[in-house]
This record gives sequence, C-alpha cells and structure tokens, in this order.
Amino acid sequence: MSESRSITAALSALIILQLVMLGALYAQVPPHPPATIPLFAIAPFLAVALATAAAALIVGPVAGRTGRALSLLAGLMALLSFGPQKYLDPQFPLIWPAVLAAQVAVIAVFVGVLFRQGQRSA
Repeated sequence: MSESRSITAALSALIILQLVMLGALYAQVPPHPPATIPLFAIAPFLAVALATAAAALIVGPVAGRTGRALSLLAGLMALLSFGPQKYLDPQFPLIWPAVLAAQVAVIAVFVGVLFRQGQRSA
C-alpha cells in the first residue's frame, strides 16, 4: 500500500510542477517554457501530460496494466519537460529546482511501478 501512496505522491508532484509551468507559459512569467518546439506546441502537450497523470491517479497507479501503463507514460511525458536534457538549457540556473524535483518524482514512479510489477511476477 505504501508503494501506491508513494507513486500517487510522485504523480501529484508532477501534476503540480506541470501546472505551474503551464501557468508561467500563459502568464509569460520568466522562466517559462517556449510556446512551441519543433515537434509540437507546449500547452497542448502539457495538457496531455497532465491528463495522463490524472488518469493514472484515478485508475490507480498500480491497479492493473492500465494504471501502470498510465503511470509510466506520465513519467515519460514529464521527462520531455524536465528530463536530463534540461541540464544543457540556458535557463537551467533558474529552473533547476523544478527539474530536480520532477526527476525525483519520475524515478519514484518508475521504481514504484516496476518494483511492484517485479514483485507480482516473482
């Protein structure tokens, strides 16, 4: 049960971090993410990332394949915004607390989901 609560807490942290970045984007408060990147616009991507993390919380982050898949997908999407590539971002000195917090949360999600999966397989 504590593993599920840890994953829930990590997913909640990712939701809050992404909501703050979305708010900064809309308000144009520095540091804010760029409005677009070569692959897509950031606001719709953040919306999908937030929706995925919320869906994982609603389904249950370790409740069957769906919950685990949504949790892992939410973590992967968060890494697009807060992954190791951000260490090379010129704004890193301004965004490092969010980057590190998100990376810790993603690790908690991955370890929790994959560890729980490993226990069930054994």
